[in-house]
Amino acid sequence: MKNVRKIASGATLVALMVAGVGLPAMAGGMAAPIVEPTIVTAPPMVRNDGDWTGGHVGAQLGYGDVSAGANSGTGATFGLNAGYDRDFGKWVAGVGLDWDKTDISLGAGTDKMKDIARLKFRVGADMGRTLVYATAGPARASANIGGVSNSDNGWFGGIGADYALNDRWTVGGELLTNRFSNFAGSGTDLKATTATVNVGLRF
Repeated sequence: MKNVRKIASGATLVALMVAGVGLPAMAGGMAAPIVEPTIVTAPPMVRNDGDWTGGHVGAQLGYGDVSAGANSGTGATFGLNAGYDRDFGKWVAGVGLDWDKTDISLGAGTDKMKDIARLKFRVGADMGRTLVYATAGPARASANIGGVSNSDNGWFGGIGADYALNDRWTVGGELLTNRFSNFAGSGTDLKATTATVNVGLRF
C-alpha cells in the first residue's frame, strides 16, 4: 500500500508540474493578435485661403440699358477683362482693363451703342473666399449718335463681388453706370447701365 501511495503521489506531482508548465503556453497561444490601426490620409484639397494677390484674366456676359437723349434701348453685352490685385489683409486694391461688345439699338433709327472699354480701379473687403468691392475709372465708348459713328471718353462707377471656387477659378458679378456727357460733341448725353456675370482665372 505504501508503494501504491508513493506512486500515486509521484504521478500527481508530475501532473501538477506539467500543468504548471503548459498553462502559460496555452494562455499565450490563445491571446488575440495585435491589429495595427489603419491611418487613412485624405487627398489634398485645392482651395483659396483668402489671399487675393496676383493677376487675373476672364470673360463676362451681361445686359445693358442704354439711353441717348430721348432714344433708348436694351440688349446683351459680352467681353473680356484682365487685371492685378494686391491683398493688404482686410482690404484689397487692384487695377484692370475690360471691354464690353454690344449692338444695342437706340430707337427706330441707326443710333446704337457698339462697345465700352474701361480702365478700372477697385478697392474691396477681403472676406476670405469672397471679395466685395467698389470700382470706378475712365471709360471710352463707341456709338452711332445722330446717324454719325464716333467715339468719346467718359467715366464709370459701380460695385461688384468675386467668389473663389478654388485657388485658380473665380465667379462674380458687377453692376456699373457708364456716363458720356455731350458724346463726341453731338449735344447728346450717352448713358449706359450694365449688369454682368464673369468667370476669372487667377495666376
